[in-house]
Amino acid sequence: MGNSSKKQGSIVAIMAMIFLFAMIAFVTNLCSPMAVILKNAFKVPEALAQVGNYGNFGAYFLMGVPAGLLIDKFGYKKTAIAALVVGIIGLLIQWVSGSMGFVVYLIGAFISGLCMCMLNTVVNPMLNLLGGGGSTGNQLIQIGGVFNSAAAVCVYMLMGSLIGDASKAQVSDAAPALFIALAIFIFALVVIFFTKIEEPKTGSSNSVQKTEDKYSCYSFRHFKLGMLAIAVYGAVEVGPPTYILSYLTAAKDAVNPGLGMDAGYCGTLGAVYFIFMLIGRFVGGMVGGKVSPKAMIATVSFVAMVLVALGMILPTSQTISCPGINYTTMSFVWGEVPVGIFAFLLIGLCASVMWGGIFNLATEGLGKYTAKASGAFMMMVAGFAVMIWLQAFVVDLTHNYITSFIVVLLSAAYIFYFAFWGSKNVNTDIPVE
Repeated sequence: MGNSSKKQGSIVAIMAMIFLFAMIAFVTNLCSPMAVILKNAFKVPEALAQVGNYGNFGAYFLMGVPAGLLIDKFGYKKTAIAALVVGIIGLLIQWVSGSMGFVVYLIGAFISGLCMCMLNTVVNPMLNLLGGGGSTGNQLIQIGGVFNSAAAVCVYMLMGSLIGDASKAQVSDAAPALFIALAIFIFALVVIFFTKIEEPKTGSSNSVQKTEDKYSCYSFRHFKLGMLAIAVYGAVEVGPPTYILSYLTAAKDAVNPGLGMDAGYCGTLGAVYFIFMLIGRFVGGMVGGKVSPKAMIATVSFVAMVLVALGMILPTSQTISCPGINYTTMSFVWGEVPVGIFAFLLIGLCASVMWGGIFNLATEGLGKYTAKASGAFMMMVAGFAVMIWLQAFVVDLTHNYITSFIVVLLSAAYIFYFAFWGSKNVNTDIPVE
């Protein structure tokens, strides 16, 4: 009976963590569609319109380590509840920003980012630990990623239907999406509050040992290399959809020339990229228990390198029919894009499983240091903003969007190195119990 209750509790805990995984994507991906609204509502340029993403990802840099310390001191459940409260506050501030100004929206996005960081710090290690680490832990993270990607696609579709005419968009147009997010967060708060979660042991369980411990998560080489891997992963996940849109819509005679294609159709390609991520995570969730994280990440990072290289060298004169999604009618629209751009879109299949696999490899074997390691790991998500800026810098330097994908290529190459060689734990002499 005791084992049955324990197993049932684990299943409930797993479902709760997967539910939170989806919520992370729902709120995080509100920022990009909101940029369309901000440009019209507050009359700001493109760089400032994306400030929601900067604030959201930038919050990880400040909250990553404190989130790990919160888990170490109060446990996963209390940290998750605190995160949801913070998220509710952030969403309410974004909602009132329509009448209070652009700075208020930025504050709301930043506070929401704090929530996302705290939730990520809870969800990833909990799924890994509930699965027992290794391939099974990785499989649970990939399954969580399926729901994460599905929520991202839903947000793009929902916001597209709410925005309608971009030239007339106002913050109030996004109110239904913000209210949906609020309702979900309140529901999640109730579910987590009444869910019994068996807390894994953390370093705080023995105060004497904590005082005398000369080691930390930073004592492990593979963890430090994994931190860098998750930072550069931002280029692989965020770079393609961001700069595909910029390249296809930029005028042919612009300072940074593009193809001058219809912005309405090109804007729909973002959802296609995330659908590829959804497919990749679904497949990853099915095979994650049979394939080691090392083999999985080494394979997809190598394929990503091949796709980036193809996208950079294939001529723009070779085109392929590619579907987009009309958000207002919920129907497919078709257009012709260079075959190299389609190769860039396919990177979504590879990027889909990288997050969970990198986390799994970076924290494997850390034992009591896992909670603080998770916080430090989340801090490196700030690298997403850095990688977005770095690729933009290359665009401005070379005046060539395609050349800027060298940033994505080098990032995928490093992830391949980490998976194949850098993820090996060479510090097995460090006690982790």
